[in-house]
This record gives sequence, C-alpha cells and structure tokens, in this order.
Amino acid sequence: MTPLIAAANGAGPGTPTLILLGLLAAVGYLIHCVIWPYRACRKCGGAGRFRSPSGRAWRYCNRCTGRGAQLRIGRRIWTRIKNNANHTRKHR
Repeated sequence: MTPLIAAANGAGPGTPTLILLGLLAAVGYLIHCVIWPYRACRKCGGAGRFRSPSGRAWRYCNRCTGRGAQLRIGRRIWTRIKNNANHTRKHR
C-alpha cells in the first residue's frame, strides 16, 4: 500500500498517539532541565571569555557575564511552576 493511500485510509498513527508522544517528550525535557539546568553559552561556546583584539588579554562574554553557562528555557518554566505552586500554598 502506498503512503498516500495509507494516510487517506487513516492507517497511520492516530491523534491520541501523537498527543501522548508530544506530552512524553515535554515531560522528558522538563526532567532533563531539572537534572541539567544550565547549557553552554552559544556566544562563547562555554568558555566565558574571548581574546581581546590585541590577542594579549581576555575579555568576558557579554551574554553569560563570564560564567560560560546560561539557564535553559525549560528550567525557567520549571522554576516558575514551582514558585507559583509555593505561592498558592502560602496564601491559602
């Protein structure tokens, strides 16, 4: 059976399966962000510094302020969810 006919007949993966896979991928990414909250800075490649134009001195990366790492977006989401849950518990 050709792929077009199979797609027309609905023989492919169903919508619930795709939703479940998407949800599983999102949960997996959040777990990844809880375990490894930082990623290497894209601008400096994780070094945190660059050579100066003269080549004799170092200057710090402006994007990561010399740390070489940046907080992942998923970790920011996780922290916001956690803080929101703590905030609602305190004000009940």
